[in-house]
Amino acid sequence: MNKIITIAFWGILAMGVGWGVLNLDQRGDGSQALDANSLAEPKTPAVDMQWAIFRGSQGLLGVAEGSLPDTLTLDWTFETEGPIMSSAAIVGDRVYIGSTDNHVYCLDLETGERIWAFEADDPVESPPTVVQNRLFVGTLSGALYSLDATTGAELWRYETDGQISGAANWFHDAQGALKVLVGSHDGSVHCVDAESGQRMWRFETDSYVNGTPAVNGTLCAFGGCDAALYVVEVADGTERARVDTGSYVAASAAFRGDRLYVGNYDGLFLCARIDEPNDWLWQYQIEGGAIFSSPAVGQGRVIFGDRDRQVHCLDEGDGHPIWVFKALDNVDSSPVICGDKVIFGSDDGRLYLVSLESGEKLWSFDVGQPILSSPAVAQGRVVVGCDDGIVYAFRGAQ
Repeated sequence: MNKIITIAFWGILAMGVGWGVLNLDQRGDGSQALDANSLAEPKTPAVDMQWAIFRGSQGLLGVAEGSLPDTLTLDWTFETEGPIMSSAAIVGDRVYIGSTDNHVYCLDLETGERIWAFEADDPVESPPTVVQNRLFVGTLSGALYSLDATTGAELWRYETDGQISGAANWFHDAQGALKVLVGSHDGSVHCVDAESGQRMWRFETDSYVNGTPAVNGTLCAFGGCDAALYVVEVADGTERARVDTGSYVAASAAFRGDRLYVGNYDGLFLCARIDEPNDWLWQYQIEGGAIFSSPAVGQGRVIFGDRDRQVHCLDEGDGHPIWVFKALDNVDSSPVICGDKVIFGSDDGRLYLVSLESGEKLWSFDVGQPILSSPAVAQGRVVVGCDDGIVYAFRGAQ
């Protein structure tokens, strides 16, 4: 989440403020020199070995496959020239991440070396989404780009009328064609054809849409600054349900089965059913809280951060609290469940690893600057960006 406030108080779901050093090889004409050996088709492992979209799945559940050890070690770093608010995608042997230095980077997962860098028209706070060897990412100017994931070449550009902070999501239509969904500060969610970049439909709300639309079968769900959480048909954008949350929805919702999980700016976290949207299954109120963190939903638990400097773990069935972890500053970073662990960042500059069972801290790493980006977890690796403009990659202790 972005701490730069606009007239409606945002610049939200992105993350950070700090500077690093960009190291781009260039030809004499100013274009970027690319290593031909690095542009081989990226490996495509099983889906459970990837983190190809924000929160790891179309439903934005924040659950990674595999497990993490009790201790992680720093594997490599990569410096950019702007704060990193974008969360990473991990696909095969590559890491994709945006930076407020106006670039999208493709890095080698093993070494952290740059494979390619794409220069966008404006800062990139949106997390990249990678599907069918295409990368989709938005910018603060309101542009949605489609890039070739192998080379970084631009395939098309679609313009909205407001900044894009959240990630794109996707679905296949009845004919099997790939479609892309993205929210914008123009108050709309846009559905775009992935092949042509042409708009298929547009759903308008009454204010900014900051987060990523969550996709579950034929439906998608998203919230915004009009305090509503919407459920619409992906085929044509027809509204199916609307949940009045009572305050701004800054984060993305998690969508599983017939249930939606989301928090709002007044510190209220709720679970609603799409068939009875305003008869909530349960709610959990944090006094003095403000939720900018998207929830992780798995193993019977719902876990999210708050600006009360805590991470809250609730029972998925009835919302009663199981544990609370106290950080030293706000937690806007969205937690990830991996096996019996939970990992997340904090404004206190630390990446935390805690027990899923008890919330006990197992390990932390201090980068010295706020971590507003959310971790990407795949193949036993954790990749996260930071306000200092650096991408950090961790793996299990050797």
